[in-house]
Amino acid sequence: MSRRTQALRWLSARPRLAAWGLLAPGIGWLLIFFALPIGAMLVVSLMPRGVYGGVEPGLTLEHYRRFVDPLYLGILLRTLLWSAACTGVCLVLGFPVAYVIAQARRWRSLLLLMVILPFWTSFLVRTFAMMFMLRDSGLVNGLLLGLGLIREPVELLYTPFAVITGLVYGFLPFMVLPIYASLEKLDPALLEAATLLGARPAAGFFKVTVPLARPGILAGCFLVFIPALGSFLTSDLLGGAKQVMIGNLVQNQFTAARNWPFGSAASLIVMTAVLLAVLLWLRRRDRIPEPAR
Repeated sequence: MSRRTQALRWLSARPRLAAWGLLAPGIGWLLIFFALPIGAMLVVSLMPRGVYGGVEPGLTLEHYRRFVDPLYLGILLRTLLWSAACTGVCLVLGFPVAYVIAQARRWRSLLLLMVILPFWTSFLVRTFAMMFMLRDSGLVNGLLLGLGLIREPVELLYTPFAVITGLVYGFLPFMVLPIYASLEKLDPALLEAATLLGARPAAGFFKVTVPLARPGILAGCFLVFIPALGSFLTSDLLGGAKQVMIGNLVQNQFTAARNWPFGSAASLIVMTAVLLAVLLWLRRRDRIPEPAR
């Protein structure tokens, strides 16, 4: 009997040890590339800032107190509102797309490919493309001028509209795919039963389809809201210096300002707030009864 066979039999006799052995690579990866960096940021956020950047030995809560300034709280509130607006628009636009793809049979693979296709291009390139579309001489203003809807170019670039549009454009597939995964499992017999029981199409949609797609909707909202909250490239390129999000603040503290402690403190505050919000939402969701299948 080979050593490999002996090892497999030894592990099969100890299922708990075998389970931990399978989890070990993932746990090790998270410890090295997630837990340790977060721990380092926590340590740095509690240290005084150096005279020429970096940190100095010591212990202080100054950087956390500084974040309570109305200026930074305003940036955080703006980021939350824009991320929520991006999530809402993605839900409104993404649900019909996911529903059409789930209902399609012959063209389903092609439609899914069209949703995934933007990921084949760099996010930076796509953001620059949005800049060319939204500038004064861009495609949007040119089309509006050609149709006679406006007499002079409308300022679209470097506005909140441009930032939210860029966020929606970048994160819309993250909303479509989870909702499609839920709708694709939907049994058509449930809708037929609702129709036979007298439900109109709108009632069947809102009382059968939407509740059964709730897991995909929640997953899509998380996958859109959290990345949008930490985005800095879109607001930097499409919003200019006026439209600052929390990601731009953190990025600026680590690069131009060289204030690593305050950048770490701001990152940890936002991360903790998002984590608590997600945990509260999940706890509330667990109290909601699942729809009958």
